[in-house]
Amino acid sequence: MGQPVGRESGEGRDSAGATQPGLPPGQRLQRGWPVTHYGPVPKFRPERWEFRVFGATAGGGKHCWTHEEFTALPYTTVVADLHCVTKFSMLGAEWGGVPARTILDIAPPADDVTHVMVWAEYGFSSNLRLSDFASEQALFATHKDGELLTAEHGFPLRLIVPHLYAWKGPKWVRGVEYMTADRRGFWEERGYHNVGDPWQEQRYSYQEEPGDGPDL
Repeated sequence: MGQPVGRESGEGRDSAGATQPGLPPGQRLQRGWPVTHYGPVPKFRPERWEFRVFGATAGGGKHCWTHEEFTALPYTTVVADLHCVTKFSMLGAEWGGVPARTILDIAPPADDVTHVMVWAEYGFSSNLRLSDFASEQALFATHKDGELLTAEHGFPLRLIVPHLYAWKGPKWVRGVEYMTADRRGFWEERGYHNVGDPWQEQRYSYQEEPGDGPDL
């Protein structure tokens, strides 16, 4: 069983508008789990599914897993919150899956890698600092609260990075690209903050400070 993570001192509001300690600024406590995503839900075809790690790998090659091989990797659970940029927060969910650190161990990046691009179905992407991706709580989730994810919530695989806004962890993940320089992902190119720390309320690119990301 993982330990609760992702909560710091902060103050948001519950669904009735009352002050709720433990929520990032501007967030409200959500009962249940709304479905939020851009575009249609992809159809899962296990015989065609592949998870890839590519880009600036330590050995210069590409690493691939079938769905059967990926789900055979070491499984762990993390109890963590999820904060959506649309201002709802879901607290204390148990996520189960493969730690991002496991992927880094099996398919290590080159020494000069600073960022990753997480790729999902339909060419969707989200960029992360390597330090965020390597967090102890970052998880390629297959389960929530002991149950397989539904297709609407990202089955067969979604990335959970509890200390960042939820858009930084895409649904329907298909691979990771190691990068030696930062590059904006799908929403980051469309006006979302390049880092996405909910405790700093880093929602939009106009809030960025020098060094937060590459030029738009």
